[in-house]
Amino acid sequence: MFEQIPLQRPVTALLDSIDSPAQLRQLSPAQLPELAEQLRAFLLYSVGQTGGHFGAGLGVIELTVALHYCLNTPEDHLIWDVGHQSYPHKILTGRREQMFSMRQQDGLAPFPKRAESPCDAFGTGHSSTSISAALGMALADQLQGRAHRSVAVIGDGAMTAGMAFEALNHAGHTGANLLVILNDNDMSISHNEGGLATYLATNLKHRTDRNVAAPLFEALEFAYTGPLDGHDLDALLPALHKVLNAQGPQFLHIVTRKGKGFAPAEADPVGYHAITKIEPVVKPSAPARPKFANIFGRWICDQAELDAKLVAITPAMCEGSDLIEFSTRFPERYFDVAIAEQHALTLAAGLACGGMKPVVAIYSTFLQRAYDQLVHDIAIQQLDVLLTLDRAGLVGEDGATHAGLFDIACLRTLPDMLIMTPADEQELRDLLYTGYMHPGPAAVRYPRGGGPGLVPGAGMTQIPLGQSRTLRHGKRAALLNFGPLLPQAETAAQALGLTLVDMRFVKPLDQSRISELAASHGLLVTLEDHAVQGGAGSAVAEYLQASGLGGDLLCLGVPDRWIEHASRAEQLVDCELSADQIITRIEARLNA
Repeated sequence: MFEQIPLQRPVTALLDSIDSPAQLRQLSPAQLPELAEQLRAFLLYSVGQTGGHFGAGLGVIELTVALHYCLNTPEDHLIWDVGHQSYPHKILTGRREQMFSMRQQDGLAPFPKRAESPCDAFGTGHSSTSISAALGMALADQLQGRAHRSVAVIGDGAMTAGMAFEALNHAGHTGANLLVILNDNDMSISHNEGGLATYLATNLKHRTDRNVAAPLFEALEFAYTGPLDGHDLDALLPALHKVLNAQGPQFLHIVTRKGKGFAPAEADPVGYHAITKIEPVVKPSAPARPKFANIFGRWICDQAELDAKLVAITPAMCEGSDLIEFSTRFPERYFDVAIAEQHALTLAAGLACGGMKPVVAIYSTFLQRAYDQLVHDIAIQQLDVLLTLDRAGLVGEDGATHAGLFDIACLRTLPDMLIMTPADEQELRDLLYTGYMHPGPAAVRYPRGGGPGLVPGAGMTQIPLGQSRTLRHGKRAALLNFGPLLPQAETAAQALGLTLVDMRFVKPLDQSRISELAASHGLLVTLEDHAVQGGAGSAVAEYLQASGLGGDLLCLGVPDRWIEHASRAEQLVDCELSADQIITRIEARLNA
């Protein structure tokens, strides 16, 4: 048991001799426990050097070793769901020394990535897709006469999503040679919620009694094995050999501990889900400024004090969305629906129909998973639901799977949808209140991390819908800012003598102000932390075209390509959205 993260690289001679799964399979079974311990020590050290996902990987050390020992990877298909438990897999599949580039620009991705290694059978940056993907691969092999094996490793948190059960329901009727491994540790990022979590938690108390869990999965026509101790290689190896050589859909249920082998992580699996880089020398730092999520967390508690009809819904993002205080103070009005985004939105629709005022706290990238429910269950029925879209825009080290770059494009096509883009902390608080008071569907998008450092007051101001605010008057061009890139916009406006307008609303647009600016300036520039296709700039372009207004328009935003993981500052440079690059691009257009 490790008590602290090592600051010096541990001695891992056996692990260092393994550069491929084929080399791992040359070991004797008696050597595997030693390999697992060295793998755990190296994972602790490497993540301490880079930061990143932590507890989940520690919990699947023995399982990872056993799977690569029993499978013929990469010819066999091994899919990790959720992908944050794949760090040990990366170490054993030829990427050990690259681990020190984890989550850095041009370094390893924090999730499985097909372009990174042939051993990454499927990209799994989100949750609950592994069984569907593995089934598809198994059927493809069956149709083409190949004898490869397909394995999906899914955490119990990911099993709460409807898609996982859709795949299980289908797989049982195909007869495909598919193995689903349930990694049952009573955790996703937070503690699991819901009936399935309770069912499996009961199973934890009866580890030797297969009759507790077997009926559920056998009813779906899977051959059930388990539950087994997922840290016991002597039990795992024969069980894996058995189920991998059996015909038809197989279900292996293992019980593990998130953070296994590192005492602080075992004691606090939520706090150690991910860690920041361990600094050997503690540097003095200024007090942390509140993040946009903290501003939201404070606002929703204040609003709940004023309105007993407010209810909060989150799909397993209590900590990330900063709903911890709300869940404690207003437990009867707090609903964590687990990893079930579709259900979250339709639940909100039903609550709104019943006269409540639902606030759905959801990451922008996760909203994409529930777009149909947003359209049919909320928007068409014009229900009074407020969506608070955290992690909107570029998110840095988590990369393309987690970037919130498409929400404006998805939302603004929906009739009567209110879309707001606050630029600072006070504006976030006021626009949350504005959206909450609006009697219809509304969305407020805000980025990961903090803003310029304004301390919002205790009050709340309802801003007239569509009303922008002019921050600076200039002559050469007018810069229309949508959202958190306002500091860069201010620098550019000052340097080039531009008019600067904080638009605040994407829908409805401040059309009268845009018309005035188009008439008085030869160039309009839009700036947004969103895909330039279909975003706020596109909305301005559509309005100018429909109104027959002349003049030039330059739309600045995230270009039409996938933005790889790096720091947010590096991603902004990659997208030519730093202050200096914005100045250069505007100057080039003015001089053209």
